[in-house]
Amino acid sequence: MILTVEKLLVKYGTNIAVDQIDIQVDKGEVVCILGANGAGKSSLLRALLGHTKSNGIVKFKDNDVSSHSSTQRVRNGLVLVPEGRKILTSLTVEENLLMGAHLRADSEIHDDIKKVYEMFPNLSTRSQMSASVLSGGEQQMLAVGRALLAKPSLLMLDEPSLGLSPLIVEELFGVIQTLNSEGMSILIVEQNARKALQVSNRAYVMELGKIVQKGISKDLMSDEKIVSAYLGSE
Repeated sequence: MILTVEKLLVKYGTNIAVDQIDIQVDKGEVVCILGANGAGKSSLLRALLGHTKSNGIVKFKDNDVSSHSSTQRVRNGLVLVPEGRKILTSLTVEENLLMGAHLRADSEIHDDIKKVYEMFPNLSTRSQMSASVLSGGEQQMLAVGRALLAKPSLLMLDEPSLGLSPLIVEELFGVIQTLNSEGMSILIVEQNARKALQVSNRAYVMELGKIVQKGISKDLMSDEKIVSAYLGSE
């Protein structure tokens, strides 16, 4: 397993956001976490990255990183594409990409930028423009590209389709599938349950901080409870 989480607990004051949950992501696997707003999905990702104080065990690449800082976790390859993109509009597109590589000191950074531009051609044509001129979809592509510049072993995405048009959502999830086909392990938190289940191997369902269901994604797509709660009609 590239990621093993045991008895993870996240509290904000007396409120429990993540309640003693266990999850796993195998190497080369896509796993999605489904749930309504307030289920604790984003709190889970923040805790995995070390942005939120938590109790429990987080093992990444067979090492216990529970006490590691977020910087240490990113340097080790645990990387998040945050909800809302969080790009820096005062910087150019390429400067934003370079922010993703700020912990690196190798000679492959510019080669990796070229790979991002090949993946997202619109970013290439706007590389020296302010990130503020990008559309919402392009900003999301930039956020993904910035994360890729950190050389992730596990790429985590928090609500990547939020606010995007159906066409851009298709493009984005196509990129996710391509990255996975190249061997990248991926953990997705997503309200678009249908798309998340389509591209993932396994899924967990969160409600009020707890894992209430888990299984093979294609099986969950035909589960009556999942269909009723998250998929609805075509």
